[in-house]
This record gives sequence, C-alpha cells and structure tokens, in this order.
Amino acid sequence: MEEMADPLYLSLWFPNFRFAALPEKLALIIEQFPEPRVHAATVYPLDWQQSPSFQRVYGQTAEEAETPEAAVAECTEMLHEDAAYEFEVPWRLWHPDTDGLMDPVWRDLPHIARVTGFGPEFDGGTYAQDGHVRIDLGLDTPFLWEDVPLDEEGQLHIQQNVERLVDLTKSIEKHCAIETRLLWTESDESLAQKLIARLQKLN
Repeated sequence: MEEMADPLYLSLWFPNFRFAALPEKLALIIEQFPEPRVHAATVYPLDWQQSPSFQRVYGQTAEEAETPEAAVAECTEMLHEDAAYEFEVPWRLWHPDTDGLMDPVWRDLPHIARVTGFGPEFDGGTYAQDGHVRIDLGLDTPFLWEDVPLDEEGQLHIQQNVERLVDLTKSIEKHCAIETRLLWTESDESLAQKLIARLQKLN
C-alpha cells in the first residue's frame, strides 16, 4: 500500500523567549536558507480561520523578492500577541519529471517553505505545541518519492534533498540560539523511519 504524502514541519523553541524578540529571530532563521529572500508575507489575526490583516506579495524572482530583514520589519511593524506572522521563502529540491518518460529526468526546482512566528495568544497558545517559530516544509514527498521508480541517480537526488534539509536544520541550530527543535509530520510518522523503509524496498 502506498504511503500518503505527509506535511512536514520543523518547530523551534528559544530559551527565555521574549515576544518582542520575534522579528529578530524570524529574520535570522530566514537568513539560514540557501536563498534568503522572502516572496510573500502574511499576518493572521487570532487564529487560522481569520482573513489576513496584512498581506504583501513581493514577487517570485530574486530581483523582486525582499530581504528577510526588510520583509520582517514591514510585516511585524504592528506586533500583536494574538497574531501569526508567515513568510514564504524559496529553497530548492530535486523533482523527477516523469511526463511520458520511461526514466524520470531530475530537475532542481524551486520549492516554497513557510516560516511562521506565533504570538503567545494566537490560536489558543499554539506556540506551546508548534514552536515559537514553525517552518512548514511542504509535503514529505521530495524526501521519499515513493511513487517514482528509483535508479542510482534517483537515490542520489533523494539523498541530496535530505542533505539540504539536514544542512538547513544544522545552520539554524548553529546560528539562531534555539533551545529545542522538532522535525515532525502531520500524521506523527517519523520521516527517518519512512526513509529507512523506502531505501530497504530498493535494496
């Protein structure tokens, strides 16, 4: 039976965290991405069901995208304890192009991550469970590609995607003074265990 694609998150907590420090932490975390630019920024008041109170789309190209410091400063100009501050940040992952092809052609394509900082009163204090800052990494598909037949090249590109995730996590640990981090999926299945199972099927 095929596994369902699972949303993947990296939650971050800071020691002795003060809410006033959130903008500084958000900018610093975004700086750890290989392409530290912001494509869009959104503020959600109260909980996820509300319409955004602020939204700015900067653009998809490197020239149009905003720097982390400028985007965070604009988005958090009014810092509210019952709001969440979300930033769309590009990074790159290997994707197989299987369109009518016997063997997939692998392409290094843009992939959006969402970096969100939570006010302590947002959505009933969701930060206690989700982190002071949560990175939504999208679906876990690029780290598994379970529906794609993998040869040596495919295995290599999955390995490279995992390495990019590990490198991002290590860079955040090194530069952002976090206390705790948690890589988790919506189904609570371990990505590491799914990876091991995937590779065992190949060998």
